[in-house]
Amino acid sequence: MAYTLITANRNYSSWSLRPWLLMRVLGIAFEDRIEPFATLDNYEAFRAFSPTGQVPVLIDGERTVWDSLGITSYLAERHPGVWPTDEAARAWAVCAVSEMHGGFGALRRERTMTVGQRITPTRGSDALARDVARVAELWDEGLTRFGGPWLAGEHFTAVDAFYAPVAFRVRAWGIDVGAAGKRWVETLLAHPATLEWEAAALAETFREDGHEAEVAAYGEVTEDLRAAV
Repeated sequence: MAYTLITANRNYSSWSLRPWLLMRVLGIAFEDRIEPFATLDNYEAFRAFSPTGQVPVLIDGERTVWDSLGITSYLAERHPGVWPTDEAARAWAVCAVSEMHGGFGALRRERTMTVGQRITPTRGSDALARDVARVAELWDEGLTRFGGPWLAGEHFTAVDAFYAPVAFRVRAWGIDVGAAGKRWVETLLAHPATLEWEAAALAETFREDGHEAEVAAYGEVTEDLRAAV
């Protein structure tokens, strides 16, 4: 039976992007089901299909797999290519994914993902500066150790999928992640699967006030490329 992957709005949903992009790039077939955010907190509505009231969720027959890291682990047991084959690269990638999954709170909060907007930042904390510096350091390490063009070597793997939302943040907010990081961002954003996600985000006419307010709290929108409401 084919998988169903449940995600939310393409413009906002960074957690949804991770497994969606991973499955697209690796050629893992799935039914693409979108459940748009109605508010910042969609717990009650999303509980109908998600035990946590959040997305993403992967449906495999009668089995429900939740959380982007849980989905990634589930897919890795069933499909090749989720993690690097090289042992050192795989160990590094697993650590980098775990760090992204559990950290970078200031980056998430102060530079929220938005695919279709370009923003001039108006404020940012010391914690944000530390997060950005760590991302740049991490990307430079992976690209240098394993030779690129992807973070853990020659092939796109889960670590690229987990940092893909940051690539959109880098572009939207004009974040400096160094020369190596900039090259990876350009490579990631030019991939056909990423371009497919971006096209869907730009075509969305739905706006959710809470997510829009998160952008306005930390920056001034200078360009909005999304379809008009």
